[in-house]
Parts: sequence; structure tokens; C-alpha cells
Amino acid sequence: MHLSGSITALATPFTSTGEIDLDAWRRLLEAQLQAGTQAIVVAGSTGEAAALYDAEYDALLRTAVDLVAGRIPVLAGTGQSNTAKTIEQTRRAAALGADLALVVTPPYVRPTQAGLVAHYRAVADDDALPIVLYNVPGRTGCDMQVETVAELAGHPRIVAIKEAVADPARMTALLRLRNASFSVLSGDDPTACRAMLAGADGIVSVASNVLPVAFRRLCDLARGGRRDEAEALDARMQPAYDFLGVEPNPIPVKAVLAHFGYGHGLRLPLLPLSAAHAVRTPVIAADIQTLEHTLRDSLAA
Repeated sequence: MHLSGSITALATPFTSTGEIDLDAWRRLLEAQLQAGTQAIVVAGSTGEAAALYDAEYDALLRTAVDLVAGRIPVLAGTGQSNTAKTIEQTRRAAALGADLALVVTPPYVRPTQAGLVAHYRAVADDDALPIVLYNVPGRTGCDMQVETVAELAGHPRIVAIKEAVADPARMTALLRLRNASFSVLSGDDPTACRAMLAGADGIVSVASNVLPVAFRRLCDLARGGRRDEAEALDARMQPAYDFLGVEPNPIPVKAVLAHFGYGHGLRLPLLPLSAAHAVRTPVIAADIQTLEHTLRDSLAA
């Protein structure tokens, strides 16, 4: 399976009483499909996976698999701080119908690079699902080096990496590993256009929760080599990037989603967007809606 294009790391909507909002979840999934999103991630860090009970994880993933019905790949976040637990969670996701597992570097425990190789090989060798490596050192405290990725990229069950380090030199080095059986995906919205123009296969995006049409268009333009148009659209999206980074993810994106009618709030220790930033939510949301409607109209014409 060759992953590419616009992939949304979905937020998990809650009800006003803090339960999973499956109605909002279904509407969010439908909106992504209608916008042309090319794959989705369920229960990643944007989906507040660490705050989900097992039954909630099962319900989210099962609902997504049923609703998507094979139209696009469904990735499940399965990475844990321990290898055996990661294998167990990956088996769980496979049993629920996921197509691939997004496996973040083990948070908090800070394995060596050799430990990362052993970890990912063990998960991949278990053969429950194809594996997408995920490197986001700002969250995990663990930075998977390019040389480590190179050791893993030849494994037949390791099919991609989501790289959230924004350094262009890192992306350039990773792109040398890209081939028909190993995709290189940006995990950083503000630099995704640059990465795709350099040859990256796509983006696993937070912002595409609220900008799905724009991100599909950005991916099509950048991957098609239409630099001027891609960079112009990317610049148009900069205010949204800025707002979605004012507090830790997924706090800002969930504020915009709530404004659009998809769920309420987060789970502790995450708090809703602070008042100083929350006052800007309607303005940013209106700008996002204008861009999405403009793009829909232009693509339909």
C-alpha cells in the first residue's frame, strides 16, 4: 500500500458531558470523504489517544472502518511506550479493520537508536498490519535519526514515515529513502508544501480537520509540480497555520471544530483554548470557511 496525498489526523469529538460524540464523529468522517481526503488517522495524538478508554478506541475505529467502507485507507494510532503493548494495540486495530498502524516512537522512555530498530522490527515482524513510522520528538522526547529510518525502510511491512521535524535537511535526507514501497510523508502543516515540492508523497495533517478541501488541493498542486499555485495556496493558509499553533495540538483545532459544530472540549489535562486566543476563533473560522467554499466552487466550475 503506497500512502500519498492528503491524510487527516482526526480529532476526537466529545459531547458536552465529556463522552465520545459518535454523531459528530460520523459527520466529521463524511466531511473528510466529501472533501477528497485520501486517508485518515484514528486515535493519533490529535485524536487524544492517551485519553481514550479501550472501548472508546474500539468504537471510534470500528465506526470509521464501517463508514469509510474501503474508500480510503484507515490508519490507527497504536504506538505505546513499550514494544509488547504496541504489538497488542496493533493487533487490536487489525481486528477492528484498520488498514495500517501509525506507530509513534515510544514516548517518554527515550530508547536508543538501536532500541528503535529492535522495537519497530518486532512490531512489523508480528505482521498484524503494515506499519507507518512516526517521528515527533517534540512530543515524545525521542528523535529517530535518518540512519535508523534507513535500517527500517527495507522491511516489507514498514511502508512509510510521518516526519514531523521541520528541518529541510532532514526531509531531503529522508527523500533519498523514498521508493515504490516506502512513502515519505510530512507531519508538519506549515512546511508540508515545501516538502511535497521537494518530492514528499503527502502530508499527515492536523489543519485538514478544518481545511480538508484546501489540503487536498495543496497536495494535488505540490505533488503535480505546480509550484507557483501551490505556494500561493500555502500562503493563503498561513493565518490558519498560525492560529492552530497558538497552543498545543489539538487545543486550537478543536476550538475551530467546536465552532463548526463538531463536538465540545477536550479531556484533562488539556483545557479549552484560553480566552486570549478564543476571541479570535470566529474570525479564523470565517476565514477558513471562505477559503473552503471558494475552492469548492472553483473546483466544481
